Amino acid sequence: MSPKQQRGAETADRLLDAALQVYADSGEQGVTVSALTKSSGVSLGSLYHHFGSVDGLMNALLLRWLGRLLAELAAGVERSRTARTGIRALVRTYLTFIQEYPDASRLLHSSYADRLGMAQAKQLRDAQEARLSPMAEWMRQHIESGELAPLPMPLIEALVLGPVVATARRWLSGIDDVDLDEAARVLPERIWRSLVP
Repeated sequence: MSPKQQRGAETADRLLDAALQVYADSGEQGVTVSALTKSSGVSLGSLYHHFGSVDGLMNALLLRWLGRLLAELAAGVERSRTARTGIRALVRTYLTFIQEYPDASRLLHSSYADRLGMAQAKQLRDAQEARLSPMAEWMRQHIESGELAPLPMPLIEALVLGPVVATARRWLSGIDDVDLDEAARVLPERIWRSLVP
């Protein structure tokens, strides 16, 4: 990478980091050009050069953290020998991620992310295909071996992630009646039972 490309990458990273901090501090309404340039120390022109708009920056931020979450989930299942231990790894990895990265997780579970997901579902899935493919292949192998029920992949995804996402959203919203350690102990087995053939 040339020095100019390196500086460009560093500028983009500063903007992405600043966008997450501004979002964490002020919510979606606080993510303005003024707040972003002030927080990052990056010029307005650089913001538009790298991302085209504030929406472009926020979309890139969502993709950055979605990619990181999916990479961690994929790594968790790839280390698992059985379908049961893989389901346990998915649940625990997801819950650990939201504890470790609460600001990014709030963004990933926000109404902003939901709107983007509804409007650009295919594009988002295509952009994350490299990270989704290993998990889908892992699931397919365990369906073929008879360890998992022969259900369509979207239904398996809903059975596995539905309860986890609901728990994550509740915890991230600040409701203090959710114990993530307890959820990490209880949910894997309950989810596993829904997937047994």
